Amino acid sequence: MNTPQAWTPVRWAAHADVRLAFDRLAGNDQGEPLLLITGLGVSRLWWPQGLSEAFGAGGFAVARYDQRDAGQSTRLPDTAAARGPIAALFGRRGAAYTAEEMTDDAIAVLDALGWESAHLFGVSLGGAIAQRIAIRHPGRVRTLTTMSAVPGDAAGLETIRYVRLSTLVKLSRLKFPDTVEGDIESGVAVARLISSPGYPFDERSSREAITRIADAGVRDARSQSRQIGAQWHGPPISMIKAPTLVLHGEGDPLIRPSAARRIAGRVPGARLRILPGVGHELPEPVWDTIVDEVLGLRSCRPS
Repeated sequence: MNTPQAWTPVRWAAHADVRLAFDRLAGNDQGEPLLLITGLGVSRLWWPQGLSEAFGAGGFAVARYDQRDAGQSTRLPDTAAARGPIAALFGRRGAAYTAEEMTDDAIAVLDALGWESAHLFGVSLGGAIAQRIAIRHPGRVRTLTTMSAVPGDAAGLETIRYVRLSTLVKLSRLKFPDTVEGDIESGVAVARLISSPGYPFDERSSREAITRIADAGVRDARSQSRQIGAQWHGPPISMIKAPTLVLHGEGDPLIRPSAARRIAGRVPGARLRILPGVGHELPEPVWDTIVDEVLGLRSCRPS
């Protein structure tokens, strides 16, 4: 059995008053920089270890970070208006920060890593942020891969057309105690809800993995609402110049595949790959496919 590669000790990037936790996959410092950007509420530890290692074996120097309001990064103060993700999605919230600020968090991480530019891979909310980085900081982006995401310039009620509200309601109704055990049970429940219909949900292995990485992010409705409530005020995604890959699970129970088709139709030259049987996650059977697709995207960079 192969021993998982270690990650470097946690380091910190600073953006204004926000501290951002990040680390790197050890042993591949000479590869091309690849920054992994997480989804709503979860920490960087939710990235599958095997996928990260596969990227490393493919020639990437892999780094990941916790977005503000997640993981070890700065948590913003609670506000009365931040009542939950559904309220935030319908615009009934006070914005704690902007999408531009979240976008610039990633640039602070790149700066702390000493990377002038990087390949980006963002999933779910991280996919929308990756799109915005490619718009706002085009010189810092080598290639862009966005998965299970809505268009990065979608705002407010426009986002709802891409979201399966029935799943969002189920997620919002999950209630678990404010304990480590509650974190684990909520993590398993979320993993089950967003799992891939084409691949059986393995509750035992899922529980083992989540026990190792569990934190309160998956049940922290206020932090999630602040992340959702961060609205984009910049240019449209049609301004993206980086070689772009759009991945989406055909069976995604949270974000409709129409979101991926919309992104691919509006970003010049974007490649769309719909993954059969995949949900709102990164199941092991498609890791090789994902890595191959991203490696192929590298060859599209202008010389």
